Amino acid sequence: VAMAATRRVMRAVRVFEFGGPEVLKLQSDVLVPVPKENQVLIKVHACGVNPVETYIRSGTYARKPTLPYTPGSDVAGVIESVGEHVTAFKKGDRVFTLETLSGGYAEYAVAAASRVFPLSDKLDFRQGAAIGVPYFTAYRALFQKGCAKAGESVLVHGASGGVGLAACQIARACGLKVLGTAGTEEGMNVILRNGAHQAFNHRDPNYTERIKACTGPGGVDIIIEMLSNVNLDADLQLLSCAGRVMVVGCRGRIEINPRDTMSKESSIIGVSLFLATEEERHECATAVLDGIEAGWLKPVVGLEYPLEKVAKAHEDIICSSGARGKMVLLL
Repeated sequence: VAMAATRRVMRAVRVFEFGGPEVLKLQSDVLVPVPKENQVLIKVHACGVNPVETYIRSGTYARKPTLPYTPGSDVAGVIESVGEHVTAFKKGDRVFTLETLSGGYAEYAVAAASRVFPLSDKLDFRQGAAIGVPYFTAYRALFQKGCAKAGESVLVHGASGGVGLAACQIARACGLKVLGTAGTEEGMNVILRNGAHQAFNHRDPNYTERIKACTGPGGVDIIIEMLSNVNLDADLQLLSCAGRVMVVGCRGRIEINPRDTMSKESSIIGVSLFLATEEERHECATAVLDGIEAGWLKPVVGLEYPLEKVAKAHEDIICSSGARGKMVLLL
């Protein structure tokens, strides 16, 4: 009698209840997912860790996945198998993703073929895991929502993290004057090596005065804001006429005076990659792949963790003293 094919199992992180980093459980008997039509199965070599994954895990985020679930969206690895109607990829192809369907903190992940992109030989898997969310978010913030133009100035607040460094590289390549802030000397040096014309330490009590001295009376055209609950009020003082603050990250409430927007007709604009249309995602992908090809898009990988240390990674991404590139899990 023909035996039914036994399904393979893998190691994957599972969340059974919302809560602190301790709810991330590494299990070794999770079934390897099977790709359906227009889907691919990826053997994961590295997976990016994003702040949003900690908010989702805590249960405080607007989008709540059905429990239990595996976190993680931007992975890099090798195509293991493809579902029906997939012609763009074949087994053995090096790829990176913007998101996964089954969760990226795992040895294998299923993704829609439309969210998977070829990974250039110029980049390793760690760098591949640092592309998806940071670069697509940075491009969306700068151009799709921020309407950035060559010759304008941009201040990237918290520029030494994954999205921040992506914003610096993209803005510099597209002809903007780039200013960045970080919380450490090392962070400031990383920013300067990755496209910023000038770096400021946001722990310096007078740093906003230094930025004003640098931009002159005109102010800054665009601010890419990773921590709006701390900086938004001060940001409004730094803007030019018709300047805009792009809210990429926020961890709480803040009080502002709306009159500050009236005096300059400035804007506060929220950014969510989750709301991008198919066309917008395609535009981001084209710009990103072009940047890799041209050589200016070079992901900076920061702290690296094995899957066993996933809880520590979630703790560190929220509590560490200063980011230096994109945090990744290695498999």
